[in-house]
Amino acid sequence: MQVLLQTDTHVDGRKGMAEHLETVVKEALHRFGDHVTRVEAHVTDAAHHSKPNPDDIQCTLEARLTGLEPVVVKEFAPNAHQAIAGAVAKLKRAVASSIEKHDTRRHPRPEADDAAD
Repeated sequence: MQVLLQTDTHVDGRKGMAEHLETVVKEALHRFGDHVTRVEAHVTDAAHHSKPNPDDIQCTLEARLTGLEPVVVKEFAPNAHQAIAGAVAKLKRAVASSIEKHDTRRHPRPEADDAAD
């Protein structure tokens, strides 16, 4: 699984942040194996131009899934680490839901039942 980090000029995106992101994402999504091919993270200061807000760091995560549409989640928090942690938790649930929804073993397609007749 490839993990990519993009930040704006108002968020520290040095190597330490990228390593933290990769560790957290891979730990959270390891159970999905080859279903997740890539995760892109965009961490931005949502309110850098306006008055301070307690939750002004935004983390958007996009997971690319094999054979399925990408899954996108967003989280706002006071700092980048908290925004990443919240977004990763949301992403884990969203990826699980997407994969389960398209699992033919759990949800057989109606055409398979009609073909038996």
